[in-house]
Amino acid sequence: MFERRISLFSLFGFKVSLDITWLVLAILIVWSLAENLFPQYYPGLGTATYLWMGIAGAVGLFASIVFHEFCHSIVARYYGLLMKGITLFIFGGVAEMEDEPQSPKVEFLMAIVGPLSSFLLSGVFYLLGTSARNAGWPVPVSGVLSYLAGLNFILAVFNLIPAFPLDGGRVLRSILWGIKHNLKWATHIASSLGSAFGIILMILGVISFISGNIIGGIWSFLIGTFVRGASQMSYKQMVIRKALAGENIRRFMKSEPVTVPSSLGISQLVQDYFYKYHYKMFPVLDNGRIKGCISTKEVKAIAPDQWNNYTVGDLVKPCSGENTISLQDDAIKALSLMSRTSNSRLIVLDGDRLVGIVTLKDLLQFLALKIDLEEKGEINIPF
Repeated sequence: MFERRISLFSLFGFKVSLDITWLVLAILIVWSLAENLFPQYYPGLGTATYLWMGIAGAVGLFASIVFHEFCHSIVARYYGLLMKGITLFIFGGVAEMEDEPQSPKVEFLMAIVGPLSSFLLSGVFYLLGTSARNAGWPVPVSGVLSYLAGLNFILAVFNLIPAFPLDGGRVLRSILWGIKHNLKWATHIASSLGSAFGIILMILGVISFISGNIIGGIWSFLIGTFVRGASQMSYKQMVIRKALAGENIRRFMKSEPVTVPSSLGISQLVQDYFYKYHYKMFPVLDNGRIKGCISTKEVKAIAPDQWNNYTVGDLVKPCSGENTISLQDDAIKALSLMSRTSNSRLIVLDGDRLVGIVTLKDLLQFLALKIDLEEKGEINIPF
């Protein structure tokens, strides 16, 4: 399976990853800086110099976004929110939270620290650029520093726009949440503004494209599409969390799951289990004790003409945090785990005892029914 995310490093316990789409952004930035911006503002330098300035500008942008998201993560950790890490992709960066902030105050502080961090970086780069020019440093150095100063200022201002899920939209949501003490209403208002802002960007992109600014128009349209989609998805995620809040996993699990013994041959496993039940994973049980699980992934590693030479016990893998969940956990954790791992079935354990199986289909059926009854059809849950 093709992996879209590349792990880069860990910083103070936060895992920093790079979505491969960011590489597209990096190439476009290097090209636009080396071919257009730097030659326009600093004429007379060589092609190689412009290229290195473009690369330095892209690296500076990367570092700036990491710093921006890192500040979000620090505040979130301070207030007890579990952070999965920071991921950079084509439209920026995301500090990945396991849950929503607990109060308007936490939401406000988490949101506002992002633009403030970008303003801080803008000021630092401005002072460095000014000092470099006064000290007679090479033009490429002061030029890149000045570019990063302006870039971070633009990032700060853009993120302050009250369009959810931009930082400004989150600030707005925290204020509305604090006024009316209704997170759903506040999210709906902020998300609606975010969606409207996205549409405006898309329209401006089309106008720019028609007017001859092809690259700028395409980027404006793409960013508008992203903002609109992200704002709608953020509202859906909030409604889903609200619908599943407090729902214990017991409510959804099948207490008598289909299991296989470790002595079963692989050919029989395929014919009598995979093809019969259409599941991609089965728990392996011997004398009432769970030995692990076996999935199509393990079977595919063996050539079909060799299946008769292997048993389930030869291929069984230990249970892990990616395919199991505790009986005491709630449905939100199960859905989040399924989304993160792409597993549609989770083994439910009570200690080291197998007690059931929970499936994505059962969770989504309950979710769709509850939202249909309580949310007046505002959210559609795809199957």
